[in-house]
Amino acid sequence: MNAIVYTHYGLPDVLQFKEVEKPAPQDNEVLVKVQAASVNALDWHLLTADIFLVRLMGMGLFRPKNLILGADIAGQVEAVGKNVQQFRPGDEVFGDIGHGGFAEYATAPARVLALKPAKLSFEAAAAVPVAALTALQGLRYSGKIQAGQRVLINGAAGGVGTFALQIAKALGAEVTAVCSARNMEQARKLGADHVIDYAKENFTQGGQQYDLIFAANGYHSLAAYKQTLTPRGRYVMAGGNSRQIFEAMLLGSWMSEKGGRTMGNVSAHIDQKDMLTIIELLETGKVVPEIDKCYPLTDVAEALRYLGAGHARGKLVIKVVPELKKHAGNGIE
Repeated sequence: MNAIVYTHYGLPDVLQFKEVEKPAPQDNEVLVKVQAASVNALDWHLLTADIFLVRLMGMGLFRPKNLILGADIAGQVEAVGKNVQQFRPGDEVFGDIGHGGFAEYATAPARVLALKPAKLSFEAAAAVPVAALTALQGLRYSGKIQAGQRVLINGAAGGVGTFALQIAKALGAEVTAVCSARNMEQARKLGADHVIDYAKENFTQGGQQYDLIFAANGYHSLAAYKQTLTPRGRYVMAGGNSRQIFEAMLLGSWMSEKGGRTMGNVSAHIDQKDMLTIIELLETGKVVPEIDKCYPLTDVAEALRYLGAGHARGKLVIKVVPELKKHAGNGIE
């Protein structure tokens, strides 16, 4: 099969389009013929090892342990292991498989996959898992979101941010989106009650306080975020550059107040209950994947360059199968 492979850390130029051995599913695994995958910030971090902790978390100290990137996939079940009961060949599935998605075939534990909503194209479904789980878990568990709260999404135009905006609205919050001027109309379309152009207004200095600040991107100091929270408000860091991530991880707990403001972060994990919640939101139309660009498998490096430059609006999708039927807009049929 064809795949995008990397054997050492670096910029996208180190990626190679190669023919590799087709994987076989283990007893509890599913073999998926990948129709589409999507690019996440995680792929950039794993490629460049720009967060050194990546090398110390079982990903490979001097060279990558897993040679094929790509956590988000959507495709058709090709074969199942002998212990797998919930899927059968031909089923259309999607999920966060951790790695291996930038290839024509991938194996994954059955527990990380779910049946693809029929109304979603493969491209739209591939855009969902990591970003939507990060948004939902950050808002629900780290942020303790409640209906009627004032919620600010910093970085509301990116992959995680577009999902966080929609999920916060679906959960009954009053949402303020922070993004660039070119993305303000998109934020309004996705349901934002208020939109701030970060180039013209620093929301941490405007006097408004929020019950929850969800930072998908966009830098402010933890002290600035904290002063913008209500007395029992919560700050959740869900993405950003190395400095933002380290600051939240190292200082967030120290800056939190017992019974008061809380400074924390979220790291998405596979949870079938949360996946069912996301599927329901997708099927009811309360959440719609926002796709910026689609690339063929051969252009994964170009997709990662675009992501790394910080230009993406919504998700970047890799169309693994060239003959896929094209879907306009957000990929909803």
